[in-house]
Amino acid sequence: MDNRWNREYDAVVVGAGNGGMTASTQLALLGKRVLLLEQHNIIGGFSTSFVRGRFEFEASLHELCDVGSSEDPGGVGELFKELGVEVEWMSVPEAYRLIVPEKNLNVVMPFGVSEYIDAMERYVPGSRPAVTKFMDLADEVMRALQYLAESKGNPDRKVLMGEYGNFMRTTAYSLDQVCDAVGVPKAARDILYAYWCYLGVPTSRLNFTIFAAMINRYLIKGAYIPRYRSTEMALAFERRFRELGGTIECGTRVEKILVEKGSVTGIVTASGERIKTGHVLCNASLPRVYGEMVHPESEVPEMALRSMNARSVAGSGFVVFLGLDASPDELGLKDYSYFIYHDTDTDALYDGLYRLGRPTVQAAVCLNRAVPDCSPPGTTIMSITCLYKPEAWKDVEPKDYFKLKNELAGYFIDDFEAATGCSIRGHIEEIDIAAPPTYARYTGAYQGVIYGYEVDSWDSLMPRMMMMKDDIYIKGLRFASGWGFRCIGYSSALQCGRTEALLTSLDMDQEKGGAAS
Repeated sequence: MDNRWNREYDAVVVGAGNGGMTASTQLALLGKRVLLLEQHNIIGGFSTSFVRGRFEFEASLHELCDVGSSEDPGGVGELFKELGVEVEWMSVPEAYRLIVPEKNLNVVMPFGVSEYIDAMERYVPGSRPAVTKFMDLADEVMRALQYLAESKGNPDRKVLMGEYGNFMRTTAYSLDQVCDAVGVPKAARDILYAYWCYLGVPTSRLNFTIFAAMINRYLIKGAYIPRYRSTEMALAFERRFRELGGTIECGTRVEKILVEKGSVTGIVTASGERIKTGHVLCNASLPRVYGEMVHPESEVPEMALRSMNARSVAGSGFVVFLGLDASPDELGLKDYSYFIYHDTDTDALYDGLYRLGRPTVQAAVCLNRAVPDCSPPGTTIMSITCLYKPEAWKDVEPKDYFKLKNELAGYFIDDFEAATGCSIRGHIEEIDIAAPPTYARYTGAYQGVIYGYEVDSWDSLMPRMMMMKDDIYIKGLRFASGWGFRCIGYSSALQCGRTEALLTSLDMDQEKGGAAS
């Protein structure tokens, strides 16, 4: 093995997405010498925007649900405050509008737990007791997770069982099972489950803990989006990281993570530069890291491959971006967030993610309702999103790709118009379409997957937290991304990056202590 090194760092962070940016900033704040490498020409990963004509589109973020306070332990608001990353947040006006034409369901749900329960009672008379019990459980889940964050990995079991007994009892159950237990009526579930598509798993399999924490944060803290798209967030991290003495190099692809006798020794870039480090934090997928990057291949433990292959990858993104030549008021777009489903059976909706015909699910956003001046006066920015399973695209021939993208975009627009009564097709000034290959090409994401692994109850937050030590298969290699222990989504990737950075710093300190002794 070539032992010549061009440079040396305490840690190298591979990929400047949400997890990578947070991990590198946290390590730099702790005084570590950190190199952040990004294969693209700009940082951010999915946290980015792009311009078409006179419109700047948000590439991926719909909203963040826990930035409204900087005092919650483990919350994103606290994370930004403690890292010194400043972003101007704009509040989203309502929780969501849910439309299921086939069920004659068209409701607008507010933020605030009591307000949400009141609205649910108006739509589903008699649902208040069961929905209240559900929300109390969700609150206990969130308080328990905050306690776990405060305990820094050393919770008192007696406290968990005594003060958070219901949290412990429900961790292994699906959302459907818990709703069965507390007696939430079917009509109320149809409304309550609207957020399921943000997690991409049918409610029969979706872990209750994950959903409960999400809806609790949404209803209590509200939802927010950066004023200047998620690019603002990425640039704020970049500024802060550089202030702390960190080094960022874009246009630099990491080809190899060098491992010797089970421990990281360094990385090799596409240009052949060899950089020495004992710690690599990857903002990249497990399939890419274990399947392509670890060198030599013989250093990939069999258990790492088994663990990776036992899980199911989540959805890949499909987004229709629309710049419209009329204002939201002129178009009749009264709300920020629209969930439009063809059924209330989430298993059936999920199955539809395997097919490339007329979509069964869409989540649309009118950005102007949160950021009124996000586009020129008299115009509107919209996006319509769906997750598809990667398998849905495997047989698409290159010659059919663009035609298929346009057909699917047409379906989304038709369904939105039919469900809302808003006429948007005749007002399209700019349109762009991102499919799974788009995201795969832009970010290097495995098969365009934006969410990491699905969150079944056997592989959700609590099981992953309990297995964190056992999931370290190569010493010095950690994952700071949506593929990590915090599961899927923007908030989870940010928090995962911070946690893995803190654990890496602890590893470094222990290594120094061991060397000193």
